[in-house]
Amino acid sequence: MQYWLMKSEPDECSIDDALAAPGHLAPWTGVRSYQARNIMRDLMRVGDGVLFYHSSCAEPGIAGLAEVASTARPDPSQFDRKSDYYDPKSKRATPRWLMVEVRALSKTRLVTIAELKAHKALARMWTLRPGNRLSITPVSKAEWQHIAGKLL
Repeated sequence: MQYWLMKSEPDECSIDDALAAPGHLAPWTGVRSYQARNIMRDLMRVGDGVLFYHSSCAEPGIAGLAEVASTARPDPSQFDRKSDYYDPKSKRATPRWLMVEVRALSKTRLVTIAELKAHKALARMWTLRPGNRLSITPVSKAEWQHIAGKLL
């Protein structure tokens, strides 16, 4: 099993939205980073743990726990001309962008970025590195255990 931190803007899909969805499933659409796409395609497996992170909001942080619920497949938003994530260069025969489904498991108290930074055990956490802007980052087993055991 692997672990991931996945960022979502709560006005697009919050942990509450995911928990309210049928089967608690949220399609992780709109990822437009090749590195994040490759993580979904090459590294993520069904059942992997997910820290559901709210970003681009008044108080960013971990807001819940989830799991990867599907393998990667083409993101339909790339073909939707009305979508903010439409990509005219992407073709159905050769899609450029992928998505996975995430199953929300529980809402947690909000663990802010400042709180994460205050823990020495998380000093090497990918998300806390200067300049990191990726929407999907790996989380080590030790980091997962520290967050799940001491912060949530």
